[in-house]
Amino acid sequence: MELYGYPLKAKYNQPQPSPPKALPATSTVAANYKNCIPCHSESFSTPWMPNSYYKTAALNPTLAPLTENFPGLPPTKIVPFISEKPNSVFTRHTLDDWHRSNMTNYKESETTRHNAERLRADLNRAIKDVYQQAKRTQGESTRNLGERVNDIEYWKSELCIELDAMIRETNSLADMQKRLERALADTEGPFQVAHKCLLHREKRMGIDLVNDDVEKQLVTEIKIIKSCRERLQQCLDTVNSQLMCNKEARQELEKDLADKQMGHHIDSKCYQLKNTSRDIHFFKGVERIDATVSVPETWARFTDNNIFRSQSARAASAKLRASTESLLMGTADEMWRQFSKVNDAFTSRITEIANAKSKIQTHLAKTRQEIFQIETKIQVIQKTIKDKEAQLKVAQTRLDERTRRPNVELCRDAAQIRLVQEVNEINETLRNLHQCLRASEDMLQMLVRSKGVLEQDLVVKNNSLFIDQERCMGMRKSYPSTVQILGYV
Repeated sequence: MELYGYPLKAKYNQPQPSPPKALPATSTVAANYKNCIPCHSESFSTPWMPNSYYKTAALNPTLAPLTENFPGLPPTKIVPFISEKPNSVFTRHTLDDWHRSNMTNYKESETTRHNAERLRADLNRAIKDVYQQAKRTQGESTRNLGERVNDIEYWKSELCIELDAMIRETNSLADMQKRLERALADTEGPFQVAHKCLLHREKRMGIDLVNDDVEKQLVTEIKIIKSCRERLQQCLDTVNSQLMCNKEARQELEKDLADKQMGHHIDSKCYQLKNTSRDIHFFKGVERIDATVSVPETWARFTDNNIFRSQSARAASAKLRASTESLLMGTADEMWRQFSKVNDAFTSRITEIANAKSKIQTHLAKTRQEIFQIETKIQVIQKTIKDKEAQLKVAQTRLDERTRRPNVELCRDAAQIRLVQEVNEINETLRNLHQCLRASEDMLQMLVRSKGVLEQDLVVKNNSLFIDQERCMGMRKSYPSTVQILGYV
C-alpha cells in the first residue's frame, strides 16, 4: 500500500531483488519475447510512475481530519502532511532534544540556586564587615589629665612619623604604578609589530611560504610578549591593591591623628581649668553619664595597631616595589633578547634569499643563452635537411630518368649502383637529422619550461625579499628601547 503525500521516489528506495542463480533456457526466453509488445516513442511522454502519479493527483484535498481520508490506516500510522516544497517540512523535536532540554533546565536551576546561596553568603559577610567597621574605640578619660596629655603627645609624634613615612612610600609606589602602566603600554607596539610581521609573511608565494626559523622566532616573540604583558598586568593589579591598602592605612593614621589632636585640645583645656576659671558651670547628673568607649589599654592598642598596620603595609609596599623593579628589568631583558634573535633570524633569512635570488639569476641567464644557442642549432639542422632533400631529389630524379632507358640499355652499371647507394645514404642522413631536430626541439621545450620555472621562482624570491627586508625589518627598526620598556620616560 502506498503512502500518499510522500515523494514518488520513495517507492524505489526498496532494495532490488537478487538475480536468479541460473539463466532461463533459450527457448523459454524466445517464447517470452514473442508476447512482448515493442516499445514505442509515445511511451516516453508518459509521466514517471504513472500509477502513483495518477493516484496522488486523484486526491481531493479537504479540510476534514486526515483520519477520514484514510479509513484503512490506524491513527498512529497516519503520515503527517508534508508540503510540496522539501524545505517546508514541519519540524519535530526528538526524544534526545526533550531530555537535553530537561537536563538544561535542571542545570540552570542548580546554577541559580548555587548563585543565590553564594549571594546570601556574600551579603552576610558584607553585613558583618559593616558592623565590624562601625566599631571604633577611642579612650578619652584617665585618672591623671597630665599623664593623659603626655601620652597623647607621644602617640601624636609616633603617628606623625609613621604618617610621613607612609606618604613617602605611597608616592614611591604610585610612581612605580605609573612606570608599570607605561611599560605595559610600550609592549603593545612590539606585539603589533611581531603580529604584523607574521601577517606580512603570510603573503609569501609558492615554495617560499615555509615555516622557517624567522616564523618560529616571531611566534616565540609573540608568546614572550604575551607572557610579559600578563606578568606586568598581574603586578599592576597587585600594586593597585597595595596602593588601596596604603591609602586605607594612611586614612586610619590621619583619622587617628586628628582624633588625638582633638583629644589633646580637650584634655589640655580640662587640665588648665581651675576654680577661678570662667567656663565652669553646674551640670546636674553628669557623673551618672558614662560616655567612655575604651580603657587606656585598648586606647593605646588601637593606635599601636594602626601604626603596626601602616608599618606592615609599608614593608609590603617596599618589597613589592623591589619585585616590580626586578620584573621590569627581567621582562625588558627577555623581550630585548628575543627581539635580537628575531632580527638575527631575519638577517640570516634575507641573506639566504638574496643568495638564492643571485643563483637563480645566474641560472636564468645561462638558460637563456642555451635557449638562444639551441634555437640557432635548430635553424642549422633545418637548413641542412633542406639541402639534403634537394640532393635527394637530384639522385631520385636521375634514377627515375634512367628507368626510361630502352631494352638492353637498362644496365646495372656503376652509376646505377652509386645512385642507389647515394639515395640510401641521403635517406639515412635525413632520418638522423630529423631525429636530431626532434631531440633539439624537445630540449628547447625543456629549456623554455626551466626558464619559466626560474622566472617564477625569481618573482617568488623578490616578493619574499621585499616582505622580509622592506616591510618586516622596516617596522622592526622602530622597536622601543630598553629605557622605554622599563618606563623611565
